[in-house]
Amino acid sequence: MKKIIDTNVLMSLILLGLMSVLYACTGGNAQDRIPSAEHFNQEWAKESTWDQGQAEVAKYQATRTIYGKPRNFEYVFVLVKETFNEEYKVKTDDYSRNDLFDVMKVNKFARIPTDNYPYHFMTSIFYKRDQPSMAYKLTNSSQEWCGNTAKYFIADGKQYTFGYNSYWDGQGVGETTIKGGFMFEDQLSHSLRALNFADGLSFQQGVAESQISSKAKEPTIYNATFSVEAIDDLQLSTDYDMNQINDIWKVTVQLDNSKANEYWFAGEYPNILLKQQTWDNRNYELKEQYMDDYWVIKGNS
Repeated sequence: MKKIIDTNVLMSLILLGLMSVLYACTGGNAQDRIPSAEHFNQEWAKESTWDQGQAEVAKYQATRTIYGKPRNFEYVFVLVKETFNEEYKVKTDDYSRNDLFDVMKVNKFARIPTDNYPYHFMTSIFYKRDQPSMAYKLTNSSQEWCGNTAKYFIADGKQYTFGYNSYWDGQGVGETTIKGGFMFEDQLSHSLRALNFADGLSFQQGVAESQISSKAKEPTIYNATFSVEAIDDLQLSTDYDMNQINDIWKVTVQLDNSKANEYWFAGEYPNILLKQQTWDNRNYELKEQYMDDYWVIKGNS
């Protein structure tokens, strides 16, 4: 006996099938989100603070171990809103295009002296303005006397395109794809500012190891545990005025059994990173924070 299928049911099944195909081809909005996105305020970057035409500049007293010794340097973080176009995935010059979208750009610049020569690292992290928990694009370049290395990660649906140009043997020049759904360790200093902070909050999330290096190997992805706690006090060795900070949140990211990173954030918006300590001694303390149009040449004309 033949079953008679209701026309509405049949149309619903067809529509569902078409949506599934389209979702698979385009990536869909859900695929552009990390599994723990529910713990982040996706509206964080939509405050008017970022529509005033200036960037947030934060300067840190920093240390990083290179050649077995802790090296002291100033680390500068710049956070600013930009408008991208989809075609080139960079800041647009043409605002009449129909493929525009807003991103938040995080630039991190370091010049680290060593005994023989300095290391330079420039890292740019971009996330869509309504998705502060996920990196849309990450680039990193390193320059020192041994050579240059440049690499990039660009989100593409369920995966990242990973391209690189390295001076290391076994790496060289190439491009591959990596399954997505993770956060980058290097974005945590900014993306964690958008957490829905709550004492006792805990969740798990994939985290890719830091890309701020001259190496261009496919990153290790940790199954990290994030833990949040409210703390009463934080002492900094810098001159930053902690009297203006009323609430402090500490976030511990346990990458594996032996590797843990700790981050301290101001409770008041824009939830600036106050301090960072990592398992491999990439440690920062805030010295100064201000808004600036840093790209404008200032001084006597």
